Amino acid sequence: MQNVMDTLRARGFLKQTVYEEELYALLGKESVPFYIGFDPTADSLHVGHFMQLVAMKHMQDAGHRPIVLIGGGTGMIGDPSGRSDLRAMLTRETVAHNVECFKKQMSRFVRFEGENAAIVVDNAEWLLGLNYVDFLREIGVNFSVNKMLTAECYKTRMEKGLTFLEFNYMLMQAYDFLVLNRKFGCCLELGGDDQWSNMLAGADLIRRKEHKAAYAMTFTLLTTSEGKKMGKTQKGAVWLDAQKTSPYEFYQYWRNTADGDVEKCLKLLTFLPLSEIEELCKYPDERINAAKERLAYVLTETVHGTEAAQRAQAEAHAAFGGEGEMPVVKIAAAQNLLQALVETGLAKSNGEARRLIEQGGVSLNGEKASDMNLPLPEGEFTLFKGKKVRVKVVRG
Repeated sequence: MQNVMDTLRARGFLKQTVYEEELYALLGKESVPFYIGFDPTADSLHVGHFMQLVAMKHMQDAGHRPIVLIGGGTGMIGDPSGRSDLRAMLTRETVAHNVECFKKQMSRFVRFEGENAAIVVDNAEWLLGLNYVDFLREIGVNFSVNKMLTAECYKTRMEKGLTFLEFNYMLMQAYDFLVLNRKFGCCLELGGDDQWSNMLAGADLIRRKEHKAAYAMTFTLLTTSEGKKMGKTQKGAVWLDAQKTSPYEFYQYWRNTADGDVEKCLKLLTFLPLSEIEELCKYPDERINAAKERLAYVLTETVHGTEAAQRAQAEAHAAFGGEGEMPVVKIAAAQNLLQALVETGLAKSNGEARRLIEQGGVSLNGEKASDMNLPLPEGEFTLFKGKKVRVKVVRG
């Protein structure tokens, strides 16, 4: 059987590892308990989480045991990684509610029965009852403040002021890894590359305290070819909850993926064979649209089920049925909806564009648009003027 690290590397997941050769050998000869942490800062998972779940499934399918760590305890603080501001403080009741929502959604992606079944644990179990002095004596003594301040996750917060509350986050995440190692033999933490410093701290803590091997492996972040995080629309995050992001909106988000990002998304977010992905993406012309449709359908089916995916695709085809006959217009300067209407020629002036929007006569990718300052999607998109006039818009 292929080593799972080869699979993850071939599909573009791997970013950084520690003791890579040692870890590769371990993953090739035995079942390895590993964990990925999820902070319950909302009542639904989003596209960024989904990539982690895909990686978890690759690992489980290769015979390794997933541990889903819900941050019911760390969620009371909030991870400073990738932040320039302080995260909102959540109440215990809110965190508990979000934890339950996460568990329900994750059960659709990861096996919780049978061989190497996944387990869900909540770090509130061991963090909320900690004695602070005992924690500092056992765990804090192993950390150098000078070294911690060089970590990337703290640098961006230093400019606006890093609170002592947040400064504790690295210790708590490292302690999570130690507890999971003691309880379940977990020796590998996986996560996004913005977690590298925290993950290294945990692996190092285990090696210091338990005198055992421990590893960390990070994944590339889900970004566009321009370096922007994917999973965001003008309405906000792309959620896995159908009540927050409808299956149609979810489908359309992926259908409108920029040409240069389609192959990466197919590799990272689907389980399609690499040979099929290569075939879908080998033509850098209008035939790439077939790859976009495949991406949109497969992801919608995975998240929302076959019936919802078929319905979303049918709705999209009904809305964009004449897509091949639509005029294609390139824009260069437009930054919002009003400017796009003028630059594409759908409106002759800002005044006419404003009236069209206010009267409900404009749709963006099949959705009514009422905000003239609405930011434009990345990549190509479709503008409707009324029901019959539509253009495919390409940034250029």
